[in-house]
Amino acid sequence: MIFIRSLIFNVLFYFCTAIIVLLWLPTLPFGRHMVFAAARAWCTCTLFLLRTICNIGFEVRGLENIPAGGYMLAAKHQSAWETAVILRFTPDYTFVLKHELTKIPLFGWYLRAGEQIAIDRSKGGSSLSQVIKQASVVISQGRQLIIFPEGTRRAPGAPPHYKFGVAHIYGGTKATCVPAALNSGLFWGRNSFVKRPGKIVLSFLEPILPGLDKPVFFKLVQERIETETAKLIAESLAADPSLAAVLQTQPTEASPATSPSGS
Repeated sequence: MIFIRSLIFNVLFYFCTAIIVLLWLPTLPFGRHMVFAAARAWCTCTLFLLRTICNIGFEVRGLENIPAGGYMLAAKHQSAWETAVILRFTPDYTFVLKHELTKIPLFGWYLRAGEQIAIDRSKGGSSLSQVIKQASVVISQGRQLIIFPEGTRRAPGAPPHYKFGVAHIYGGTKATCVPAALNSGLFWGRNSFVKRPGKIVLSFLEPILPGLDKPVFFKLVQERIETETAKLIAESLAADPSLAAVLQTQPTEASPATSPSGS
């Protein structure tokens, strides 16, 4: 039954994604907010399909930890799920992502029209400096900067692999950082055809105020995200012990979406 539900979901998910991409194409010249409208339509469609077909619900905790205005959101990355759902809580967002993504037909057009920040890692430190400059403008405009500090989706239970670029951006922008933990990979894993029923939890954690030394911040943001992520995974395993198999079988290779590499 899970296989059949997953098949139906995948067919409808890609169909709806294609329809939304094509319908919103004429709006791209009108600025990033039209891109955001398309992204949120995609999010709504995705959550509806997950709930009605795959029996995957979600819960959001710690909304009181989200400040008004501009801040940096540093989130755990296990699935495509969070790239959609985080948009519901960031009204004027910018992702930090790989430059190569902007070259993808149609999808890349949306990224450029949406004023997302693309990092060319082949340029090393000069590229990171440019990202910090752009990120500072985003924060000063009262917008939200979204970063996946590990730079890739990683399987639940995989050893963390944070990149120091997040600390450079924190120090360079002097922004408040909101860490975020989740357990999405237990239910919608990277490159996984099967979608497992259950409840995904996204937890926004206590903000880290600006002014810390970069190494201190780097250690603190990891501790908060990993401690909460482990707690969420343990909760899910207690509710459904069969999910333990996911911790051993999911791949951890790099994904297309990435944040700045360490230095």
